[in-house]
Amino acid sequence: MEQPVERHKTAIGRTDLSRPIKLALTDGLASPETPIFDYGCGRGQDIARLSSMGFTIKGWDPFFLPDAPREPAPIVNLGYVVNVIEDPGERQDALRQAWSLAESVLIVGARLTAECRDGAETSDLSDGHLTSRGTFQKLFEQTELRNWIEQTLGVLALPAGPGVFYVFPSDVARMAFQAARYRRRAVAPRLTRSETLFNEHQTTLQPLIEFMASRGRLPTDHELGAAIEPIREIFGSPKRAFQVIKRVTDAEQWDAIAAERAQDLHIYLALSQFDGRPRFSELPEELKLDVKAFFSTYTKACQGSDELLFSLGDPEVIEAACKSSEVGKLTPSAIYVHESALEALPPVLRLFEGCARGYIGRVEGANLIKLHRGDPKVSYLTYPDFETDPHPTLAHALTVNLQTFRVKSRRYSGQRNPPILHRKETFLPESHPQYAKFARLTRIEEQKGLYANSSRIGTRDGWNCVLADNGLYLHGHRLLRSNVSTKKA
Repeated sequence: MEQPVERHKTAIGRTDLSRPIKLALTDGLASPETPIFDYGCGRGQDIARLSSMGFTIKGWDPFFLPDAPREPAPIVNLGYVVNVIEDPGERQDALRQAWSLAESVLIVGARLTAECRDGAETSDLSDGHLTSRGTFQKLFEQTELRNWIEQTLGVLALPAGPGVFYVFPSDVARMAFQAARYRRRAVAPRLTRSETLFNEHQTTLQPLIEFMASRGRLPTDHELGAAIEPIREIFGSPKRAFQVIKRVTDAEQWDAIAAERAQDLHIYLALSQFDGRPRFSELPEELKLDVKAFFSTYTKACQGSDELLFSLGDPEVIEAACKSSEVGKLTPSAIYVHESALEALPPVLRLFEGCARGYIGRVEGANLIKLHRGDPKVSYLTYPDFETDPHPTLAHALTVNLQTFRVKSRRYSGQRNPPILHRKETFLPESHPQYAKFARLTRIEEQKGLYANSSRIGTRDGWNCVLADNGLYLHGHRLLRSNVSTKKA
């Protein structure tokens, strides 16, 4: 007799938010002002947690909340539902039904083959596996999941993270979201001198300052909304107002911001080739204005982006970029950077990493990125205690091969002797608030000769032995002498 599939048993209990919801929060898609509908909400942990955070969220589940209405919402979450449905036709129906409710974006999450841990007892069923608990699991490859979503719905799906995709009903909204992913954080130049007119009207000028820092160009009237009227009344135009701003700041920094925004746009346009670059008329209005401001024509913008994209195929270009980078730790096989330093990498290396992120999305918890030299691979490394532990341990590594598009996942958490980090400051930009503290510890450890045997210190046990041999121990980021030394004379 065939064992029945008990789908409701896959609804696990969690103490935190699910990965699809976490990604939507991190990417700025979900906010307390935007209602969410959780399609296939299981036991309702995401609903309970987000409700306690002030979000408006409802849900439906065929087992736990079968009588709840299925309502349209700006954000619809279909998290880890399609992978537990054993019937392929019913699986597609669930996706289409959730899609029909999504007004702004549908979030689709499913389990990946690379994330599955071996050892569970299973038997083949349909296109997946029946577990010993009587539950069904269809494990996807990242590309397989994306293709299935796109073929079922007939629209493009954007990778949000491993096994998670965003699907936008509006092409304009999708392109605006993609472009924003590669636009650096806005930081306006500091004031360098005093100027009476600026001091009198600083509050009025603030929206213009923030816009210029974000976009790197002058705004149109509608882009500033109601803030444009007082600017016109006092200064005549945004252009004249900006001249006042430049007099009290560093004008060269504004030029640098414009150059950075142009570079960000190049990277977006280069990566858009993989999904079919949009025509100029299809771009969101703000991107059209960016193109005109930075490149004058869309043809010139695309030519520069294509040159940047083609340069990825030249190993010498990649090698030169690695060697010239002002951030990151360079090793014979790779360059490593902290996530906060990605924006400071040379454009071709930002594009290199962007190709991997465009395929896999944001890797939750990953805070170090390894760009392989001489090999088309990008690895996302997770060090949960990077900020607080002087020598944090590696918990997880996920590697994307940009040639085969295979994803490898390896977990180190729970291992008896995991790899650890040294010289943390080398992964960071000098502007990082803890750069000086990390660098000070490195100098002291070097002076004590603790790095002399590099083959010994790469793991936690080896490092602890070196410290003990030298009669030392760490208290936070301070190196102290212990009462007992085992160092041989």
